[in-house]
Amino acid sequence: MTTTLRPAQPLQQHSDGTRSRTYAVRVNSRHVGSLELATRSAAQPQVGVIRGLWIDEPDRGRGRGTVAALAAEEVLRSWRCTSIAVSVPADAPRALRLATALGYRETGRVMAKDLPAEPPALPADSTGRPMTEAEFDAWLEPGIVEYAGRLTAPGMTAEQGLAASRAEHARLLPAGRDTPGATFLVLEGPGGGGLGALWVGERDLPGLGPVPYVYDVEVAAEHRGRGHGRTLMLLAEHTALAAGSRTLGLHVVEGNVPARRLYASLGYRDIAVNAVKALV
Repeated sequence: MTTTLRPAQPLQQHSDGTRSRTYAVRVNSRHVGSLELATRSAAQPQVGVIRGLWIDEPDRGRGRGTVAALAAEEVLRSWRCTSIAVSVPADAPRALRLATALGYRETGRVMAKDLPAEPPALPADSTGRPMTEAEFDAWLEPGIVEYAGRLTAPGMTAEQGLAASRAEHARLLPAGRDTPGATFLVLEGPGGGGLGALWVGERDLPGLGPVPYVYDVEVAAEHRGRGHGRTLMLLAEHTALAAGSRTLGLHVVEGNVPARRLYASLGYRDIAVNAVKALV
């Protein structure tokens, strides 16, 4: 018996410049599952994405998912993609093993925390305040450059990563610092100097829907190693609770062991594993 992908809808060309298409996974003429393929963004058309690969329970454990994932790679090659990204639920060990077996490399993890009813206490000598327009302007360009480095995928040049980062920031922050739903805070110490900065917005997370999300947290280089990262994360909890949410999400890059330890100590749990593979 042969496992194949059959288009379940016409190719969708979206207004944001991305494309997507839903496929049925079939064994001969029998439907056994589904998946959706897409490009990540208009600024990253060379990065394909597998969304929601699903194999019906009676057909699992027979290699259907492996064949479907390999067939998806061929489709994305025909779209001129040079790499492919997936986000696998952290509680799906079979899917995680499949991604590893197919050569995907972990790039980071999405984490979330269930917040207490009351905001946590901050250190007595630390306060958070809104970021000024001048501080935002000074923060933005280094933030774009730093995120560009994390965006770079197999087959993507540094220039393409920077363009993608600019496009992503423009999409998320159409009104800059004053974008509705975006909060920018500065952590101050007893002397009034800035110790670090925080950006909290909103993002759809797997199984959770739209929740407050820490897009960026950074301690000033000269103040690192003194616990200010933890205080910034407590400020993020204050922001999420003020917005009426009891959940806060974030992403931690693979290999950032100190950040991962901090988040785990604060009660965050893994909800998804992000991974990427070069299409050669």
